[in-house]
Amino acid sequence: MKLCTLTRTISSIIQPALSFRPNPGRPISFAAVSPTPQTPLYLRPAVFHDSLTELKKWHKWAKGLASSVGSAFLELDNGPDSTLLHRELDWLIQDAFQHRSDLNPDESLDDAGVVSLRVSLDDLYELWKQRIEGRRPFQYVVGCEHWRDLILSVEEGVLIPRPETEIIVDLVEEAVKESRELGSGLWADLGTGSGALAIGIVRLLEDSGRVVATDLSDIAVAVASYNVQRYGLQDRVAVRRGSWYESLQGDEGKLAGLVSNPPYIPSADIDGLQAEVCNHEPRLALDGGGDGMSDLLHLSSGAAMMLKPGGFFAFETNGDTQSEFLQDYMDTEMKGSFCRLKIVSDFTGIKRFLTGYRAR
Repeated sequence: MKLCTLTRTISSIIQPALSFRPNPGRPISFAAVSPTPQTPLYLRPAVFHDSLTELKKWHKWAKGLASSVGSAFLELDNGPDSTLLHRELDWLIQDAFQHRSDLNPDESLDDAGVVSLRVSLDDLYELWKQRIEGRRPFQYVVGCEHWRDLILSVEEGVLIPRPETEIIVDLVEEAVKESRELGSGLWADLGTGSGALAIGIVRLLEDSGRVVATDLSDIAVAVASYNVQRYGLQDRVAVRRGSWYESLQGDEGKLAGLVSNPPYIPSADIDGLQAEVCNHEPRLALDGGGDGMSDLLHLSSGAAMMLKPGGFFAFETNGDTQSEFLQDYMDTEMKGSFCRLKIVSDFTGIKRFLTGYRAR
C-alpha cells in the first residue's frame, strides 16, 4: 500500500500520557442492543433443495461470469483475476452444497436428481453477482475466513483478517517461550475485529492466561464474541466494547502483553485501494488519519502505562516508513519506557511489525 510522508508533528497527534479517553476524531456511539452475527454459510443446515439441471445452469452461468473478468480487475486496482475467481467459485460450492460432488459435471448423474443446499438457488445467483459485479469480498459472501488453523466468522462491518497478521501470533509465541510470566498473565488485543488475534494468542498461554479483546464497533464485538464462543474460549477471552484503552481502565501496569492491528492507512490512500477493500470493509478499521500514524502513536503512548515491567507488545504498521518512525519515537520521545525494540518483516519483506518490552 502507498505510504505517505510523516510530516505531522508529534505533539499534534499524541494523546496526553495520562488520558485513557478515546482518540479524538473517532466518535463513539453506543447501541442499546448488539447486532446478531450471521452464521457462516458452511455451518448452515442444508434445508434447500433444487434439481441438478438447474444447479448446472447456475454453475455454467457463474463460471462464465468469472471468465468474463479476465485481468480487468487486476489491471484496475490489483483485484482478482478470472483464475482466482474460478477458485473462489469452487470454494463457494464447497460451502453451499451438502455434497460437493453433486455438481461434478464429469459424473454420470440423473439431472432430474435433487441436490441439498445451505442456501437457495436464487441466493446463489445473487451472491455470485455481488462477488463479480459488486466486488463484494469473497469472505463476506460465504461469511468466514480461514486464518491460521481457525475458521472465523466475518461480515460487513468487520475487517477481514489478513495472512500477514498471523505473524503477530508467531511473535507472541516466541515471547511466551522466553518468559513463563508472560504466558500466565493478562493480555489485550486492541481493535480485535473478528477476534482473530485474541483467539490465536490465548491458545498459546497457560491455563491461567487471559486475553481482553476490545473494539469500538458493535458488530465487531458481536462477531468476535461469536468466534470466541465457537472455540469454547469465553472463560478465557473477554470481549469488551470501547475505544483502545478505554475498556482497560483499572488494568494500568498489569498487562503482560499487548497486541494490535490498528487502522494505519493514510486517509488520502483509502479510495485508491482495491474495490473489495475501500467499498466494503469498514473504514473505521482502515483509516489511520492523515498520515496513518494517529492510532499507532496513541497505542504506543498508552502501552507505556498499561504494560507491567517486562511486558511485551507487538503492533502492525503500514510498512517500512511507519515502523521505522514508530521505533524512533518510542526510542527517543519515550526514552527509558521500552527496551529490545525490533522491527519484523512480513512474508513479502515489508517491515510490517514493531515489537518490544516495557522496561523494568
